[in-house]
Amino acid sequence: MSRFIGALRRFIADESSPTAVEYGVMVALMAAVVVVGIGALGVQTGILWNNLATTIVSAI
Repeated sequence: MSRFIGALRRFIADESSPTAVEYGVMVALMAAVVVVGIGALGVQTGILWNNLATTIVSAI
């Protein structure tokens, strides 16, 4: 039991783990921004192609 308590104390005192957690949160937020940005770009590109197709069909 004392080995467990000693390991728990070392884990709490270790400051490298919060840094890894912070980097993980930053990566997750960046990934979310990229996904939202690509989604918005995809929607705008779809609108552009639909407008272009409509213009070509009406010109013919």
